[in-house]
Amino acid sequence: MLDQETIDRLWVQDDPAESERRFRTELELGGPWDATERAELTTQLARVIDLQGRFDEAAELLIEVEAESAPVVAVRVFLESGRLMTGSGHPDSAVGLFRQAAEIAARIGEEFLLIDAMHMLAAVDADGAADWTSRAAEIAEGSATPRTRRWLVSLHGDHGWRLLDADRPDEALEEFSEAARWADLVGTDDERRWAQAALEECRAAIDAR
Repeated sequence: MLDQETIDRLWVQDDPAESERRFRTELELGGPWDATERAELTTQLARVIDLQGRFDEAAELLIEVEAESAPVVAVRVFLESGRLMTGSGHPDSAVGLFRQAAEIAARIGEEFLLIDAMHMLAAVDADGAADWTSRAAEIAEGSATPRTRRWLVSLHGDHGWRLLDADRPDEALEEFSEAARWADLVGTDDERRWAQAALEECRAAIDAR
């Protein structure tokens, strides 16, 4: 099984084409990876292809790894299949896929992937967004792993944007403040900048009322 730091090193923020090149190179020349790890890398390759709008190609890659028996691969296949459905304009069809990812991740004790699934559920299940965010944040806060606690930046930040879009800026400010606090504690430089920018935009919205 891959650790998240290995996957992070291959991702290039905001550059899916370069990320695709890196994942392809790793699958062709990297390793040695066992069958489970190669399947996990393939799901990430599918993800960066999906981000470039090549939905059919991404779907074909995910179908190739569906037969893999390792539960962690099943989680990643459901996650990326759900993201594919969301990105191609079918978010309602993604809910069940993210639920399946969450159920398996919880069963095998994979906190990081469980939070990922809950984070995506919050994005596609409008009525349950607050509950999914709260549940995911509780797990993240209790984690002993800084990389897992970093989810708190995205969880609070994304929920803040949902609240701001719903014209609930005071509640949004609370979420953005939490995102900024966690960004200062465990976040990257980019996350700290994004969190501060969100705070400023939310305060401007409150002042403009």
